[in-house]
Amino acid sequence: MSISTSKNKQLTLTYDTNELSEETLLSLYKKLLLPRMIEEKMLLLLRQGKISKWFSGIGQEAIAIGVTAALAADEYILPMHRNLGVFTSRNIPLYRLFSQWQGKANGFTKGRDRSFHFGSQAYHLVGMISHLGPQLGIANGIALAHKLQDEAKVCAVFCGDGATSEGDFHEALNVASVWQLPVLFCIENNGYGLSTPTNEQFHCEHLADRGKGYNMESHIIDGNNIIEVYQKISELSASIRQHPRPVLVEFKTFRMRGHEEASGTKYVPQELMDAWALKDPVDNFRQFLLEEGILDVEADEQIQLTYKNLIQEHLQKTFAEPAITSTVAEELQDVFKKHLPINTPITKQTKNIRHVDAIAEGLYQAMEKHPSLVIMGQDIAEYGGVFKITEGFVEAFGKERVRNTPICESIIVSIAYGLAVKNTKAVVEMQFADFVSTGFNPIVNLLAKSHYRWGQAADVVIRMPCGAGVGAGPFHSQSNEAWFTKTPGLKVLYPAFPKDAKGLLIAAVNDPNPVMFFEHKALYRSIYQEVPTDYYELPIGKAGVLKEGDDVTIVTFGASVHWALDCLHELDTVSADLIDLRTLQPLDTATIYESVKKTGKVLILQEDSTFGSLSSEISALITENCFEHLDGPVRRVASLDTPIPFAKALEANYLPKERLKTVLKELLAY
Repeated sequence: MSISTSKNKQLTLTYDTNELSEETLLSLYKKLLLPRMIEEKMLLLLRQGKISKWFSGIGQEAIAIGVTAALAADEYILPMHRNLGVFTSRNIPLYRLFSQWQGKANGFTKGRDRSFHFGSQAYHLVGMISHLGPQLGIANGIALAHKLQDEAKVCAVFCGDGATSEGDFHEALNVASVWQLPVLFCIENNGYGLSTPTNEQFHCEHLADRGKGYNMESHIIDGNNIIEVYQKISELSASIRQHPRPVLVEFKTFRMRGHEEASGTKYVPQELMDAWALKDPVDNFRQFLLEEGILDVEADEQIQLTYKNLIQEHLQKTFAEPAITSTVAEELQDVFKKHLPINTPITKQTKNIRHVDAIAEGLYQAMEKHPSLVIMGQDIAEYGGVFKITEGFVEAFGKERVRNTPICESIIVSIAYGLAVKNTKAVVEMQFADFVSTGFNPIVNLLAKSHYRWGQAADVVIRMPCGAGVGAGPFHSQSNEAWFTKTPGLKVLYPAFPKDAKGLLIAAVNDPNPVMFFEHKALYRSIYQEVPTDYYELPIGKAGVLKEGDDVTIVTFGASVHWALDCLHELDTVSADLIDLRTLQPLDTATIYESVKKTGKVLILQEDSTFGSLSSEISALITENCFEHLDGPVRRVASLDTPIPFAKALEANYLPKERLKTVLKELLAY
C-alpha cells in the first residue's frame, strides 16, 4: 500500500465535521479507501499486462464518494470514467466490475464495451459514452421524469472541465434552467482535458461562473475535501428535492495520473504535481481521523488488510471466469429489444383523410393510449408545429406532455433517452429532417447502441418531416434516410400513404426501440386515403405490394411510390410488381427477392441522391442473392448527386421523376 501509517504527516486540508457521527466519518473513509486500493491493484495489473487500459481517478476520489454518499440509493447518478467510487459506493460486487473491465460475461456489457461505459438499472447508474456531452441531457431526461411522476428526487451527472466546452453542456444547462429540472451538474475541474490545461480551454475564472448565464445557482467546492463535498451535496440535494431546480457545482481537484496510463503526465509541471500531492484526499482524511482518535493505526491496517483480501478474492473469481464467447445470432438479437406487436382488431369504420391528418391522429391516439408519453419539439405546443400536426394537443394533454423546446436538437434527443431510462416513452419532432444533423451524435452513438451495449432500451421515436418538391431549398428538403439505415440499432420507417402512416406511427411508439419516422412534406396535404378510425398497428419490417406483374420489379418508398404509380399508369402495358418498402430498416428482403426471382428485372427508385444511398445496398443485396435470376442489370433511378436547389425548374431537374420512364423503358428492352 502507498498509504502511510504515520501520525506525523502535516494536514493540508481543513475538516469541519459539523458534528457528523464517528460512524459516518469512518464510513466515508472506508468508501474513500476502497477505490484507491482497487486502482493501485489495477495499475499493477496493467504493468503486468493483465488488463488493457486504465483511466485513473487517483486524487479525485472525494468527489465521487461525497456525491454518492449524499444521494439516496434509488437516485440516479451518471458518472465518468474516473468515478470508480460511485460504483463501489453503490455496492456493486467487485468481481462484476473486474469482469466488466476484462470483457467477461459477469460484466455489464457482455464484453461489448469496456471501462465504465455501462449502466445498471439495479444500481441506478447510467454510464458514459465517449462523446461525454449527451449524458448531461440524459440526466435532464431522468429529472424531467421525476417531475412528471411527482417524485422528490435529484439526479447527479458528472463531467470534466473539458466537456464544458461542448455544445451539449450549454444546451443541457439551458434546458434544465428553463424547465427547472432537479439536476445536480457536477464539474470535476481537474486541471487538464487530456493534455490541454484549463487556461487553453476557457476564459472565465471559474467554471461555476457559467451558471450565471443560465440564471442557475452555482457553487465551488474543494473536490479533495470529503467532508466539504459530502456536507454541501447533502445540503443541496435536500434543497433540490424540496424545491426542484438545477444546480451547477464546480469541484476543484487535480488528476494525478495521465488521461489514461499510456498518456503519462510529462506535460504537467512537477511543482504542480507536488503541490496537489500534498492535498491527497485519502491521506489527508486518514490523518485527520488518526489525530481525532476516531481511527487508530491498528484498525486502519485491519481495514486495509480486509480490502486487500476482498480485492484479491474477487480478482481470482474474475480470472477464473472463461473468456466470453458469443454467436452471430446472439449478437444480432441483442441489437434491438424484443417486441411483440399488438394485435388490435380494426373495424370497418374509416374516414377519408390526408397524410398529415393520419399522422396527427396516430400521434393523438398514442398519447391517449400511453398516459406518460411525452412529445417534444420546436413550436409544437400552442402553435401546433410548423405543419400543425400537434395542433390542439396542448388543450388535450397539457404542456407537461406537449413540450416546446429551445433550438437544441442534440440535448433534446438525449433528454428523450433519459425519459426512456425512467420507463417513459418520448416522441421528438425535428422541425425539418435536415435539422437532425445537429442531433446526429446522440441518435447514432447513444440511442442506436444502448440496448446492444447494456440492455437499456431507447424507447424514442424521432419524427422527420422530409423531402423535396415544395421549393424549400437546400436546408429544408433532404430525404436523408441513408444517414440512419446504415446504423445498427435504429429502425427506419418511411410511409407513402395515410393508412400506413397512422398504423406505422402507432407501431413506432409501441416499439421500445429507437425509430426514425420519415414523413414526406409533399405528401402531407396532397394524398388522401380511407383510414381506419381505430387505434391500430401495422407491422414494422413488412413491405407492401401495390401492383403485381411479370415484366419488372420496382422497389421504392416515400414520395417515389407515387411517381412509380403515375409512370405505370402512363405505361399501362407494363406488367410490374410495385413494392412499397414502408420500412427501410429492418428491410423486407424476402418480399424483394421473391419478386425479383419472378420477374428477372428490377428497378430501384428513390428520392435521395444515388451515391451511398439505400438503393446502393438494395442493389448489392439483389446481386448477391438473386444474381442467377436476373435478366438485366439492376437499375437505380435517383436524384442528382448535388444539394437540393430552390428554383422550381432546378428542383424538377434534380428529382428523378422525369428520368424514371426513360430508365424503365431501357430496362424492359434489355
